[in-house]
Amino acid sequence: MKRRHFLKTALASSLASSAAFQALALSKNNRYRKEIGIQLYTLRNELNADTVGTIKAVADAGYKQVEPYGFPNAGPMIQAAKDHGMAVNSSHFDWESVTNPTKKGTTPFAKTLEEAKKTGLTHLVVPYVHEPNRQNLDDYKRLAENCNRAAQLSKQTGIQLAYHNHAFEFQPHEGGKTGYDILMKEFSPEMKFEMDVFWIVVGGADPAKLIRKLNGRVSQLHLKDVKKGMALPNYGSIPKDAFKELGNGSIDMGPIINAADKADVAHCHVEQDQSPNPIKSIQTSIQYLDTL
Repeated sequence: MKRRHFLKTALASSLASSAAFQALALSKNNRYRKEIGIQLYTLRNELNADTVGTIKAVADAGYKQVEPYGFPNAGPMIQAAKDHGMAVNSSHFDWESVTNPTKKGTTPFAKTLEEAKKTGLTHLVVPYVHEPNRQNLDDYKRLAENCNRAAQLSKQTGIQLAYHNHAFEFQPHEGGKTGYDILMKEFSPEMKFEMDVFWIVVGGADPAKLIRKLNGRVSQLHLKDVKKGMALPNYGSIPKDAFKELGNGSIDMGPIINAADKADVAHCHVEQDQSPNPIKSIQTSIQYLDTL
C-alpha cells in the first residue's frame, strides 16, 4: 500500500510538473517570436561600416522588425530595413528633447514627433537620462513631469511614448524608495515603460513580476541575457562580458514573454549592448527563441 501510494504521488507530481512546464512554454504561434525585433544599437559598429549589408544580415537571421537609435538621424538604417521587408515601429531618439528640453541646441520634441509621423513610427522611446538629472527622488519627479508633457503631445499624433530603464533607476534613495518607484507612481496613463529585462535583473528586480505589476503600462520589452554568477544588484558599471546571448546567461525568458503576452505588451526586441561578434550573437539569440 505504501509503495502504491508513493507511485501515485510521484506520478501526480510528475504530471503537475509537466503541466507547469507546458504552461510556461511559448506557443508555436507566439506573436513575439513571429514578430521579433532587434534594437539596432547592438550592431552600431557594423552599421557605421556597412549599413545595408548589416541590415541584410539582420533580415537573413530572421528578424521581422528593427528598433533604430538616434532618431531623427536614423534615415539610412530605417530605409534599409524597409527595403529588406522589416517593419520599423519604434525608435530611440535624442532623449534630451524630453528629459532636458531647455538645453541649448536640443532638437524640439515637436519636430521629432513630426519626423516620426512621416516615417510611420507608432512608438518613441526615451532611452536614457544623464547622471546629473537623476541624483535624487526629486530629479525623478521632474523627469516624470517632463515625460508626461511629452507623452501628451505624442498621444495627439498617435505615437506612444515610453521610458527605457537601466539599473540605476532601481538604486534605493531616501526612505528606501527608488527612481523606478517614483516613475511608476508619477507617470500619467499616456506614458508607458519600455522594459529592459537585463537591466531590471542587474538592478535586483524580477522582470516577469514587474510586468504583471505594471499590467497595461509596458509597451515594449528589450530581451537580453546576463552572465551567470554576476554579483547583483549592481548600479554602476559592469564588465562587457556581462552581456550574453539569449539562452547563454541566467535569465529565463519564457516566463517573461508569457507575462508580456498577458499584459498586452506591443513589441519585443532582442538587444545585446556588448559582444565580440554581434552578428553571430543576434543569430544565437533568435535561435534560442525558437526553442522556447
